[in-house]
Amino acid sequence: MHSKKRITSFDIAELAGVSQATVSRALRGDPSVSEETRQRVESAAATLNYTVDKNASSLRSKLAGTIALLFFEDPTPDDSHINPFFLSMLGSITHACARHGYDLLISFQELARDWHADFAESKKADGIILLGYGDYLTHTSRLEKLRERGTRIVSWGAVMPDQPCITIGCDNFNGGRSVTGHLLDQGCRHIAFLGDASRHFPEFQERYHGHLQALRTRGIVPDDALQVDAESSQDSGRQATETLLARGVPFDAIFAASDLIAIGAIGALMTHGISVPFEVAVAGYDDIPMASFVNPPLTTVQQDTRRAGEMLVDSLLRLIHNEPVESRMLPMKLMVRRSSLWQDVAHAEQPGED
Repeated sequence: MHSKKRITSFDIAELAGVSQATVSRALRGDPSVSEETRQRVESAAATLNYTVDKNASSLRSKLAGTIALLFFEDPTPDDSHINPFFLSMLGSITHACARHGYDLLISFQELARDWHADFAESKKADGIILLGYGDYLTHTSRLEKLRERGTRIVSWGAVMPDQPCITIGCDNFNGGRSVTGHLLDQGCRHIAFLGDASRHFPEFQERYHGHLQALRTRGIVPDDALQVDAESSQDSGRQATETLLARGVPFDAIFAASDLIAIGAIGALMTHGISVPFEVAVAGYDDIPMASFVNPPLTTVQQDTRRAGEMLVDSLLRLIHNEPVESRMLPMKLMVRRSSLWQDVAHAEQPGED
């Protein structure tokens, strides 16, 4: 009785019409293989009932076949430990890892912990994707230590010169300019910005710079009293709005540096009997799932989280395979909803008006 022939990568290569080396690269998720070729190889492998021996593959390549995904967030008073914007990337990151034949190790970390030392010594993953980082200057110093130890890292964040790791991010400057331009088009002239605009939070800082540019383009001199620091949480948004109201500076719109800040701001305004958008227009940034369900639905900036997840995984795999890779910036899209329609719709719908 003859034993069943063991299927090899050479059999797959013959069926797919490619070389054995291409089969090996395709099955280990090498990004140099085109999507069309990868699908042809995977289809041939499925037809032949071929499964990758991950243990043998790892021994040959000295790679773990695993990517670590680290979520960072400090505990907050409103228990929003993880920004929902980052969670929205999880699906595309998971799918991209599976498509390339990699396992995904997910870890939730507090920023205060010495996480960089833990992962530098660990051999559990071939590389790390970082989402969220709190104070950028502290985060950068830790990334430098990881890079010195040869750890492969890709991060989501502001794309800037001389960064310690490859970064995928959004066009925050044009996003900020777009939001403020929209509010100005609605007739708003005293627009507050809620968000820490220092270099400790470069994404917020870039959005603020875009906001300032939009004001100056329209001949409006920015008022420092209309900027209030806030971190990305609803509680911080409420507190920043209370600070703004206490200053007594007139404002007719709020541009919040994140949706969570914006939602907190709307809550604070409602507590004071201030109607949104009839008295104050509000816009956020990120287009988290909650943004379209709050009352009123929130105008915001959409970042392509599906594409972002794919680019994070693709960039890390290129690092793992010692291929050239650069930081990249994604375009953004303004999502106009009722919270900011101060002129076109809100005044026409003012309760009690005929």
